[in-house]
Amino acid sequence: MANPRVLGPLSTDHPHGLGGPPPTKEPTMRVPPSTMSQSLSHKAGLVDAALYRNGERLKELFTLDDAYGALADKAMAADTMAWVGLYRPSTQMIESLAQALDLHELLLEDAVQAHQRPKLERYGSTLFVVLHAARYVDSSEEVEFGELHILIGPNYVVTIRHAESPDLSSARTRLEADPELLALGSEAVLYATIDAIVDEYMPVVRGLDNDIDEIEYQVFSGDPTVSRRIYELSGEVADFQRAVRPLQAILSGLSAGFTKYEVAEDLRSYLRDVADHLTQVEERVETFRVSLRDILTVNATLMSQRQMEAIRELNEAGAEENDAMKKISAWAAIIFAPSLIGGIYGMNFDFMPELHWRFGYLFALGLMLLVAFILFAIFKHKRWL
Repeated sequence: MANPRVLGPLSTDHPHGLGGPPPTKEPTMRVPPSTMSQSLSHKAGLVDAALYRNGERLKELFTLDDAYGALADKAMAADTMAWVGLYRPSTQMIESLAQALDLHELLLEDAVQAHQRPKLERYGSTLFVVLHAARYVDSSEEVEFGELHILIGPNYVVTIRHAESPDLSSARTRLEADPELLALGSEAVLYATIDAIVDEYMPVVRGLDNDIDEIEYQVFSGDPTVSRRIYELSGEVADFQRAVRPLQAILSGLSAGFTKYEVAEDLRSYLRDVADHLTQVEERVETFRVSLRDILTVNATLMSQRQMEAIRELNEAGAEENDAMKKISAWAAIIFAPSLIGGIYGMNFDFMPELHWRFGYLFALGLMLLVAFILFAIFKHKRWL
């Protein structure tokens, strides 16, 4: 989203850098951003750090000692702000940061623990914000989540990233390109950071929307693996919702302090714009949750129908096989009766009355036909034939 132009900078004399008369404009020297390698900065825990005066980059802070020295400088001018970005710092780094800023022990405990829920807390003149970022990975079609801690003081901002996401370089670049907005101080940085995180939510929304479309196709095409994918995607949507929903409360908390901290109207509008984008994301996430629930119901119904169809086909096949066995059994019985009679007369005993009877041969044949006809009639009546 486009940054609003600010009519006039606000003083950072206030504990949160807001309210009071505008600072006196002093000549500043533009210093280019640091060119240190990303790998070295990540290894040291320091990604980017600089001093700003009236929205202009004044001095580069190349080491943690420089950064912590600037943060601990009580004589820093009201129109000067230190912005320090850390990436996965060690516990020792955070403890040294807490010592430099004289942080509350509870705040230090929260900052050290990387698994925090999104929240907004105030410790004296320090504002502590925990945000959850998200990004969509196209190669694996999964959503990755990252945690960001932000410390906001009268003339400093410290961002502590515990994952690759979010990439705050875009927020820093955008603010440095708008000195009037950056001159508002630390809370302008906070709003820009929240805006960057919300902007990263949109690709996640598009990715999840595309995944749901694919799942709908799989459901109606009878893909047997779709149930697992629905379950996994439902978990991702739930995690995404847990990252997005608390951010509304954070924005509401910041809005509640507008009057108390005399926040400029332009900065209020900026935060309301972020809240509007966040509302759109939250509505889409809720739609995804409902859609996946409905898709799961439809998939269960279709699976039940397919199972019933398979059972019906098995029953039909079993009935056809049973009919075939009945026919085979019936014809076997019909053929067995004449064979039995013929076998008896084939014993060739001397004392068989029919051997010397003129009609004995005809009698045997007639008996065979009679028994076969009776059996055929019985099986026909019982619908075996």
